[in-house]
Amino acid sequence: MNSPISRRTVTASLLAGAAALGTGAALAAPATAADRSSRPHARPDTPTVVLIHGAFADASSWSGVVERLQRHGHRVLAPALPLRGLASDAAYIRSVLDSVTGPIVLVGHSYGGAVISQAAANASQVKALVYVAAFVPEVGESALQLTDKFPGSTLGQATATQYYPLPGGGRGEELVIKKHLFREQFAAGVPVATAEVMAAGQRPITLAALQEPATAAAWKKIPSWYLAATEDRNIPPAAEQWMAKRARAHTVTVRAPHAVSVSDPGPVTDLILRASRSVRSVH
Repeated sequence: MNSPISRRTVTASLLAGAAALGTGAALAAPATAADRSSRPHARPDTPTVVLIHGAFADASSWSGVVERLQRHGHRVLAPALPLRGLASDAAYIRSVLDSVTGPIVLVGHSYGGAVISQAAANASQVKALVYVAAFVPEVGESALQLTDKFPGSTLGQATATQYYPLPGGGRGEELVIKKHLFREQFAAGVPVATAEVMAAGQRPITLAALQEPATAAAWKKIPSWYLAATEDRNIPPAAEQWMAKRARAHTVTVRAPHAVSVSDPGPVTDLILRASRSVRSVH
């Protein structure tokens, strides 16, 4: 029996579900023959874009951005970040970077900004850093220090502490956003159903990761771009502007919540493409 639902409709549904999904890596829709023939092939000098999510999210939060970048002919990776500690998270992402051949545009959201700043240190293949409502720490600074530098964050009141067993015994602390506050705190403006799925599958981050000071600041040597979200309730917007200015980043400002890659994937993609074009122009 013929179904009235076309393959393209199913593809659109998969993409919508991937944008809302709370677990797993960022997903791309299965390509039809028409999609493959119309999608541009990556030029040899086109950088690979590596997308690093932050706390209380996972790689599926990049799905709308992944889809758009792939339509522009980019190779894209969106690995899952452990969210256990800054040094260990950065080491893990560095192993991902080392597996890539050719130039890289490295993108970080939120806590992911601290991770890319450390992971990209002395990584010659990383040619541009893009911060999306993200931390840009100096050596010795932690994410929590930068959050508290300016007023405006309501994250502390919105989180709950969970405990998990440590390998050597004892318990570690990790934070989650309370589900009934998740949309207001993290994803204001995102459809309610999408925010509820994100809240259900949010990835907790250890308190230690947020307190751990940075040991490298790759943004001092690598050109950077920054997207500041004016409605951010996790990182104070004033802190975002201050960090972007200190890093001398090419900065755009978007009226969006902290989860800007979900609410506004278009402007996020546009900024990444600007960074990518700058890399191609010098190679």
